[in-house]
Amino acid sequence: MELDRYDYQILKCLQQDGRLSNQDLADRIGLSPSPCLRRVRALEEAGVITAYHALVDAKKLGYTLMALVHIAMDKHTDERFKTFEAQIRELPEVIECLLITGQSADYQLKVIVKDLDAYQELLLKRINHISGVTSVHTSFVLRRVVDSRAVPIT
Repeated sequence: MELDRYDYQILKCLQQDGRLSNQDLADRIGLSPSPCLRRVRALEEAGVITAYHALVDAKKLGYTLMALVHIAMDKHTDERFKTFEAQIRELPEVIECLLITGQSADYQLKVIVKDLDAYQELLLKRINHISGVTSVHTSFVLRRVVDSRAVPIT
């Protein structure tokens, strides 16, 4: 799909506020509502827009501790990685899992938990029991400096 300036404006606006009505979106980008809606639907159908989400304040739900967890695996095989990834997807505390390079680790996880006791439980009873995990290094997040999931729209 080839995008034009209206498509980019739509994406920028919806990343800032996914609850915009079609009328408000159309007004912001300078189109009438009908072509605006057609463009949004085309972006959804092409997979450019993949989902709409509500952002939730984790601290207000009692999740006060965020950690970045680097995990090294014993074997670098497709089967070992598939097994690890399937098991890590089952842990609701893991909010992001990245296969990485350039470190002594194979994966970086972002996890949120209620407190240090909950992290200890997650680490010792669940993550460390996944086949192939050989080492874990944890860094605790002190403060979020940039917190955006928005893709840069130029």
